[in-house]
Amino acid sequence: MAKKEKTQDFMIESLETEKGQEGILLKNASTLKDLIAPAGIDASNTNYIEITSSRTRYARSMIVSTIPRMCTFPEFLRGMYTFGDLNVSVFINPVSESTSQNELNRTISELESERIVALDRGDINRERILAQKRVEAEELRDEIAAGFNKLFDASIMCTLFAYSLEELDKYTELLTSEMSKTMIGVKPAWAIQDEALRTNMPYGENKIKKNHTFDRRSMATVFPFFTSDVGHEKGIPLGFNRQTGLPILFDNFSNTLTNYNMVIFGKSGAGKGVTIKTLTARSAVLMGIESLALDAEGEYGIVAEALGGINITISPNSNTIINLFDIEPETVKDEITGKERTILNVENKVEDVTQALLTMARGSTRSQEVNELTKQIIAEAVAQEYTRLGITNDIQSLYETDGGKVTSKGYIGRNKKEMPTIGSWYKQLTENAKSNDNPDYRFHYSYLIKVMKQYVREYDGQMAYFDGQSTFELLDNIPFINLDISGLEERFARPLAQQILLSWIWEKYVKKNSEDKAKAVKKRVLVDEAWMLLPYPEAVDFLNTMARRARKRNVSLAVISQKFQDFYEKPEVQAVLTSSDTKLFLAQDKSEIEYIKEVFKLSEGEAYFLTTCNRGEGLLKVGSDTAIIAIQPTKKEFEFVETNINKLNAMKK
Repeated sequence: MAKKEKTQDFMIESLETEKGQEGILLKNASTLKDLIAPAGIDASNTNYIEITSSRTRYARSMIVSTIPRMCTFPEFLRGMYTFGDLNVSVFINPVSESTSQNELNRTISELESERIVALDRGDINRERILAQKRVEAEELRDEIAAGFNKLFDASIMCTLFAYSLEELDKYTELLTSEMSKTMIGVKPAWAIQDEALRTNMPYGENKIKKNHTFDRRSMATVFPFFTSDVGHEKGIPLGFNRQTGLPILFDNFSNTLTNYNMVIFGKSGAGKGVTIKTLTARSAVLMGIESLALDAEGEYGIVAEALGGINITISPNSNTIINLFDIEPETVKDEITGKERTILNVENKVEDVTQALLTMARGSTRSQEVNELTKQIIAEAVAQEYTRLGITNDIQSLYETDGGKVTSKGYIGRNKKEMPTIGSWYKQLTENAKSNDNPDYRFHYSYLIKVMKQYVREYDGQMAYFDGQSTFELLDNIPFINLDISGLEERFARPLAQQILLSWIWEKYVKKNSEDKAKAVKKRVLVDEAWMLLPYPEAVDFLNTMARRARKRNVSLAVISQKFQDFYEKPEVQAVLTSSDTKLFLAQDKSEIEYIKEVFKLSEGEAYFLTTCNRGEGLLKVGSDTAIIAIQPTKKEFEFVETNINKLNAMKK
């Protein structure tokens, strides 16, 4: 202890040197600049700056060159403030009243002179425009004279940052496009990047004086006084905003959303299951939203039980059968008259069934032997099956011909026909093969007869659990329906079941809903572990179609997946992302975060947060708004939303 005190005395004495001298410790002490400055900055390029540190970054400063005639809060600079890894500086200088009056008087005189010239030339349109501008200038002059308004000179600029020149160019193009939506033009500070970068640092010195004139009201629109709160006036309490501590109310079917779909991405253990179960349970209890889960991991059965729903298991050992060929009438709204009518669309159903059978034909190896000729053969046999049973676009063709009374909701006393099955389709296929005399089709017929036998119950096919008449119906007014496919083989049988069930859900669950929002029931379809579908093009195509068409039926498609990279690398599945107005990113693996950051223009801080946040925390994007959310189920909810086995055992104890 004594040694420590002597050392401190020595340090103090060394700093207390004679007048005019500097102690060695004070002389060698690090300053704040030493701590925060990068290793070096290369400003030799005319269009960007290279910042060297532990990792090289590139910066490009841009100047707001043009602004719209009218400014609206908060949209004026929202696109810039929320863009991502970007700094913005706004320099505001008030213009004196005397200068304002002189300038406005001069402008009024010039406008009046130009107006008279335009009138003499007979240019009525220009004369009206100039007259309106003169009136506005006079009103502004009078407001300033009365002290109700004031003029300002403002200079606005920003600096973009990226870790490669390719990224920097791409972000520059994106920012330019985003700002053009609000009639704002931005241009790189050509050949003055170093001065622009200094201007955009917290020195308070404007070295690039590209000014625009604002009045007091328009000047107020540049301030970013909009919160990071997201959500709606009504809805379920989804979680808490970590920055403000306020609860986030979320209404999946709010009129403020362009669509009702949502995507949830997060690594294993991030809390995806807990989040979607909490959302589903609260939606059912508080808003009466009905949900159906396509359960790939067997996690939602307990939720169905807790909410009074039903649990359906599909596996090689179960007696449950889903018939791929099931077709239902649908109610559509006439765009001209606004009246509803019931139709039967056999052509669309033939295409849906053909797509699923194509996936079956490709198999787990995704055989390249399957092509357009194969598809044509499959589609022809599918269409023949519906024709064989006399099923056409006439709704009455779905029912047996004898007896029955027609009502507005269907038929009373009439039996519905049995639908075609994979087994009956296979028989039709073999008959077509026997009568085929086209040499180009022989190989494809032979291939289909061999590989499709495994799906036929008559031949004891190992994957024949979709062959036969459906053993149950999807009923309305059920708060939660769970289709459990976790008992199927994971590599191919489960993704195949996902595609077949999506088609069946669309037919039996979604299409039943009215297009009239006043009559339609709010429904949600959950597709868990959606990454399993992505290797199969027909499955991806149907998922995209469902994402685009769900809103029309007042249905929300919720896609939950671990691997965002798979979505990023498949342009074919982009419609799922673009058709989802709500996006929730939970904790991400470092290998995935760069893809999410690029697509959704996250800042460095947001990206870092997603790699370090706790379970149940994430980034919620609703439309153009973003907030950091913490989802916290209640103790009672944890009894059926928790998926961690160790925590479940601890709760039981």
